[in-house]
Amino acid sequence: MYVMSFMTLGIFWIGQQTQLNHLARSDRSLSWIHIVFLFTVSITPFSTTLLAEFPKYRTSRLLVNILLSGSTLYFSWLCALGTGLVKHDLPPEVSLAVKRRIVVPQSLLCVRRPALRL
Repeated sequence: MYVMSFMTLGIFWIGQQTQLNHLARSDRSLSWIHIVFLFTVSITPFSTTLLAEFPKYRTSRLLVNILLSGSTLYFSWLCALGTGLVKHDLPPEVSLAVKRRIVVPQSLLCVRRPALRL
């Protein structure tokens, strides 16, 4: 469980750093959105503990945690685009790639898979 939560946090960390690399500047609103993102990331250890104690509910807890973080990261990108905080020379395909890298993995998690039985 620890490794799984660590890898999840690492993926979100890389996603946030990628977004930040494409910003020309920031503002107070975007900072608050990233604080909300930090909050969603900070509840991961709590969710992981619950997953370990109640494995029957692992899908719902995992989805809530990952969807909260992913939604916040996606919202921050939309706000950065909408307020003109991204670099002016950013090609449109980069913005589409950032959005796709958030949405596609999130949607794959929502697909119901049968539980593995050991």
